Amino acid sequence: MINKNPDKVKEKISAVGLVPVVVIDDLNCALDAAKALLDGGIPIMEITLRTPGGLDAIERVAAACPEILLGGGTVLNPDQCKAAIDKGASFIVSPGFDTELVEYCLKKDIAVFPGCVTPTEINAALKMGLTTVKFFPANVYGGVKAIKALSGPFPMMRFVPTGGVDLGNLAEYIIPQIAAVGGGWLCERKALNSKDYPSITKACAASVEIVKKQREAVTG
Repeated sequence: MINKNPDKVKEKISAVGLVPVVVIDDLNCALDAAKALLDGGIPIMEITLRTPGGLDAIERVAAACPEILLGGGTVLNPDQCKAAIDKGASFIVSPGFDTELVEYCLKKDIAVFPGCVTPTEINAALKMGLTTVKFFPANVYGGVKAIKALSGPFPMMRFVPTGGVDLGNLAEYIIPQIAAVGGGWLCERKALNSKDYPSITKACAASVEIVKKQREAVTG
């Protein structure tokens, strides 16, 4: 059973270093997607609320796969936040910074990763006690270069960049300032809809290996 303590959730995400962003169009694919991620070595799954079946997918995976650290993604307001948590999400990810949403998660003792890409947003997150935020879309807002620059005035903040990351550039994102890297390449929507689960597992396994090698290189 997953420990929902926010600190434990952040520790788990940082330890794995990868957060698959999963868009469920067909609810019947949810459990197979979860299994494909697990087979690839990633026991984490962020199911977005971009589709009508997102919440039901969270509920289904939470009930059937207790070994998966499950998050609700693309959460835009407190109502969606409550719904995702009620369905079984252990953490919440939002594309932007919403004070009410963050306050709700803090009140419920649930880990939350709001999107923050400017010094103002990062400072607001720090004021609320957050030490890890989403950086989205990473490729638009400067990627690794921007994160390194922001880490100057905010050395206590760690980032989860999402957007524009894939197997080709994942390695450059494995730096101490980055807690984990999120993205759809770990569970491609096209592959999921065509039920090509082996390719999902393959992408996850390859990404796990990249993270492992880069972290070993960084730590010496």
